[in-house]
Amino acid sequence: MPLQLRILLDTNILIPLQDSLAVLVPNLAHVMEMCNGRHRLVYHPASLRDIERDRDPERRGRTLARLNQYHRLPEGPACPWNNGAGLSANDQCDNSILYALQRDAAHVLVTEDRGLHAKALARGLASRVYFIQTIEDLLSRLHEPATVELPDIVEVELNELTDQLGEPFFESLRNGYAPFDDWFRRKAREGRHAWIYRHPPANDLSAICIFDVQTDEEITDTNERLQGRALKLCTFKVGERVRGRKIGELFLKMAFRYATANACEHVFIEVRENADPDLGHPELIALLKDFGFHRAGSRNGDGVYVKRHPNAAPIADPAAADRFEYTRQFYPHYRADQDIRKFIIPIKPRYHTVLFPDHPDNDGHRPRGHGEHVGNAIKLAYLSHSPSRQVRRGDVVLFYRGYDWQSLTTLVVVEDFMTLSDPNLIAQKVSRRTVYTDAEIAQMARHPTGVRVMLFRTIEHFEQAVPRNQIPRQVRGNIQSTREIDDVTFSRILRAARR
Repeated sequence: MPLQLRILLDTNILIPLQDSLAVLVPNLAHVMEMCNGRHRLVYHPASLRDIERDRDPERRGRTLARLNQYHRLPEGPACPWNNGAGLSANDQCDNSILYALQRDAAHVLVTEDRGLHAKALARGLASRVYFIQTIEDLLSRLHEPATVELPDIVEVELNELTDQLGEPFFESLRNGYAPFDDWFRRKAREGRHAWIYRHPPANDLSAICIFDVQTDEEITDTNERLQGRALKLCTFKVGERVRGRKIGELFLKMAFRYATANACEHVFIEVRENADPDLGHPELIALLKDFGFHRAGSRNGDGVYVKRHPNAAPIADPAAADRFEYTRQFYPHYRADQDIRKFIIPIKPRYHTVLFPDHPDNDGHRPRGHGEHVGNAIKLAYLSHSPSRQVRRGDVVLFYRGYDWQSLTTLVVVEDFMTLSDPNLIAQKVSRRTVYTDAEIAQMARHPTGVRVMLFRTIEHFEQAVPRNQIPRQVRGNIQSTREIDDVTFSRILRAARR
């Protein structure tokens, strides 16, 4: 069965698509091009009612006249979220669309409405709701993998950016944090550093994270203090044009590496909080929580989010019900005690290169002329036809690259593991982590025993990969399928990797 997603379009996507006088933004035009003949575009009857309320009669007429080229979903059961008093027509429309998504009337929803994204987050549907940029990224990964460029995060001094302060990228920072320019120049004179991302081909500044190491810092209005060294993420902005490329996750990856190298026991950030998503940052807060940050209080009206980043791995609670939770809280630390199972999983060179472009020995496959290349994000997915279904959440996996290297290279922790046969569901599950094309997913889904889908977080690549002749003898024969290993074997492998 070929992979075909049902993509639900929100009203704010439908109107520019169907307005013959509107010029489509390049991202949306590219999305439509990739969907053509591959995926089914649908809309909800609530969007029709929304369009009928458009106060521009000419635009309303143009949109309605062209709407029939998309599939209209059935009304379905009444949305129970619309029973409350005082809901506006727009709120009812949003609720109806989200309820259709919850009922699995479509695989994903595309909207530019940040308010709708915030509502999806509150309903537990955020992983299936996309901006134009993020759906373009997903479809590009599925259909045009050769065009997907991994972001390069570069560390710079702020003084290298002062001549760009007048550019539109900094406008929202100026509006939200006055006097931003004066603060920026003051910190530039102090030698403050930042991580940045420039978007090709023009290399426009598109994302920035300004950071600083502070000691015994008072972080809240109630005088809570972080003892010792802490890494503060002072300014954190990802521009709309690169939203969906996991830049925020890559910034956190840089932050965790930096905190480890500089013995910082905490990482913290102040985030503007507001019920209006156009004024607050719900997506950033969700990302922070997913990586173990908690709200410690407030400072000058902003929420303060803190992550413990201990130099030594904290002692795990053996009675903890969720064995992955430790990794979420203390990443890059992970559990490897006797209650945690360990596996070796073979991976073909091609997929190793694509999954782990930042592995030291994959240098030859990186684009030339870039700065420090972080490569892949932390959260990734791996598909296989392994006969083993033993792997579960919280397990530790060592990837073994066969054929050319014949070495153990990478340690990861499993976030989820499932067996699926529907290519559309597989694509939905791995969408924000995928390195597989639609054809590859569809081909793998034809296997009679289904596809093993493993979602994981990358902990580290071994600086010294462990070749086959140094893997303990308990691991017998060729490593061609998933192998469970005992604690002694695991410890010997880590020693061989000089960990």
